[in-house]
Amino acid sequence: MKDRLVTVIGGGGFVGRYVAQALLKAGARVRVAQRDPREAWFLKPLGGLGQTQFVAADITRADSITRAVAGSDAVVNLAGAFGRRAYAVNTAGAENAAKAAAAAGATAFVQISALGADAQAASEYGRSKGEGEQLVRDAFPAATIVRPSFIFGREDQFVNRFAALAAQAPFVPVLRGQVRIQPVYVADVAAAVVKALADPQVAAGRTLELGGPDVMTFAQFQRWLVEATGRTKGVVELPDFIGAGIATLGFLPGMPISWDQWLMLQQDNVTAANALPELGITPTPLGTVAPGWLVQYRRHGRFAGSHQAA
Repeated sequence: MKDRLVTVIGGGGFVGRYVAQALLKAGARVRVAQRDPREAWFLKPLGGLGQTQFVAADITRADSITRAVAGSDAVVNLAGAFGRRAYAVNTAGAENAAKAAAAAGATAFVQISALGADAQAASEYGRSKGEGEQLVRDAFPAATIVRPSFIFGREDQFVNRFAALAAQAPFVPVLRGQVRIQPVYVADVAAAVVKALADPQVAAGRTLELGGPDVMTFAQFQRWLVEATGRTKGVVELPDFIGAGIATLGFLPGMPISWDQWLMLQQDNVTAANALPELGITPTPLGTVAPGWLVQYRRHGRFAGSHQAA
């Protein structure tokens, strides 16, 4: 990877910051393509002089992405969206990125997708991601498609959101409690991206599913989270007819939920074959890293006992 120029589309986001850091550590030159590059300037001190570049780019505009990836040896597309921008970003945007990478002569392209991506999926998000994968394959046949399960990390909107709910609500309501998930650590996802770029013979043209070492139900995850934040609140699994009604209204107490997200919860989010061990990466358990930042949700912070009452 040393001295190769890698453009990371969305490098200032949650996953992007870890991918950028891993690439910088590997000696690559990193160009961060962001709608507002100022959002990624915090990455400047992490690389050597001239190792990090920043460029304004909008993945929904093909001309913008073409300029952003010019001269790149490799491209990583992390852009993703829910709701009304799903198809513009996840489908057309993914095609824009793959076509631009091919035109630039890049030798590797990594598309970050999601478990459950399928052109025939019930959810709009799953369909848009699945259709985007197909367009990426058409434009850049040697692309590596990465499908992670729910990604967790200090800055995530997954563990933190539910931890905040557990801290504030009198009890923890759970939708689709028996759906299985396989949370994967963001640094492991970043390491997989670097492996895919460093050794295209291993990853080129493949779809890699990434998950953590623990497969759990959503209810088990919520119970673990309550305990990890030192709470004693009940975890209540809501029946599907109530869950569907909540999703129709678009609101769960303390948290918005859309109908599309409800549809995504209708199937397990686990890997068929976890690619991390194959790539030489030992999956990181949720319980080994999350408690380090979950202390903020304890009633008395890091000084609370492990079973501090709610």
